[in-house]
Amino acid sequence: MRLVRRIGLLLVVALGAFYGADYLVARKQPLGSVAVQPYYAVPQKDGKTEFMMLDPEVDSCVQSVLPHLGHPTCWQLNKQKNKRIDM
Repeated sequence: MRLVRRIGLLLVVALGAFYGADYLVARKQPLGSVAVQPYYAVPQKDGKTEFMMLDPEVDSCVQSVLPHLGHPTCWQLNKQKNKRIDM
């Protein structure tokens, strides 16, 4: 039982250290930017959906593993460059 507690405590400390280091990286590096294509998804009466493309916009992001400071990570935005807005 002592071994399980020690492993659990070590895991919590390691995750806390990882999060803290990732936060410091996010604070030190400037915000990145990714061009995102937003579009409206408008449902029609016949059950189909009409898509209306908007002008591309630039979203800011943090260059870290986890999202910090109210911004998503750049790798997440690069993975999902289309932003669907349901009506």
